Amino acid sequence: MKHTAATPNLDHVTPRDKAEILSQALPYIRKYHGKTIVIKYGGNAMTDPALQQDFAEDVVLLKLVGMNPVVVHGGGPQIDEALARIGKKGTFIQGMRVTDEETMGVVEWVLGGEVQQDIVSLINAAGGKAVGLTGFDGGMIRARKLRMPDKDDPSKEHDIGQVGEIESIDPSVVKALQDDAFIPVVSPIGFGADHQSFNINADLVAAKLAEVLKAEKLMMLTNTPGVLDKAGQLLTDLTARRIDELFADGTISGGMLPKIAGALDAAKSGVNAVHIIDGRVPHAMLLEILTDQAYGTMIRSH
Repeated sequence: MKHTAATPNLDHVTPRDKAEILSQALPYIRKYHGKTIVIKYGGNAMTDPALQQDFAEDVVLLKLVGMNPVVVHGGGPQIDEALARIGKKGTFIQGMRVTDEETMGVVEWVLGGEVQQDIVSLINAAGGKAVGLTGFDGGMIRARKLRMPDKDDPSKEHDIGQVGEIESIDPSVVKALQDDAFIPVVSPIGFGADHQSFNINADLVAAKLAEVLKAEKLMMLTNTPGVLDKAGQLLTDLTARRIDELFADGTISGGMLPKIAGALDAAKSGVNAVHIIDGRVPHAMLLEILTDQAYGTMIRSH
């Protein structure tokens, strides 16, 4: 067999060692069989072709050994690229994208079209059966306009357009698909009272979906090794109480804030474990689920 970058040469591993490695995955396969695993897919894992391939293979493998993976994806860089193509500059207020009607059209086309279909075809090419969904499908994600208070003057509100917060999620369409042989791929677009569409933070959609599906795990692929302490060391195991302390002393800040806040809500609402893992590590997801080695930060509710 020809070895490519995607299939490293493992001839140096003895058959006995290979068998040992495979058998070590058995208790994890048994433990998580039939359980739902929600995966937030973003960052480098989503833009690097070799890592895209690894991700698709991991998702298919998890499905084949009896778990129920559900993928929720982001697509910030792809949206910026598409806006640039039509000569529109993205505007941000307090880190949130201002989404006017024209921008929302681009967001729907990029997330619900281009990005979603890329992921679906990657998973299908790896031997799975993926189905793309947005919040409109099966009336899944009901949203309302996000009200954003000014960080310096809470009495003032910024209007950031068609950016939504989740009102409720009806997971029945996802359940129907995953109970069959399908792998749902969800774009973070919700709908409002008058069928207006809303762009929603993908981390929040993944966390809320994990909650309503009573998922065993929520896996969040990021561009960092996980949650780091002030000295830059990886914190592999965190409880809800410890996270509150890390918020308070400023260890967790910036882009990690919404991620961890969503993760914490999910952990407190019955998701057994939330993993924030480094999507730049090939097959990080598989290593985190099927081995006892920590490849990121695990957050438990207590």
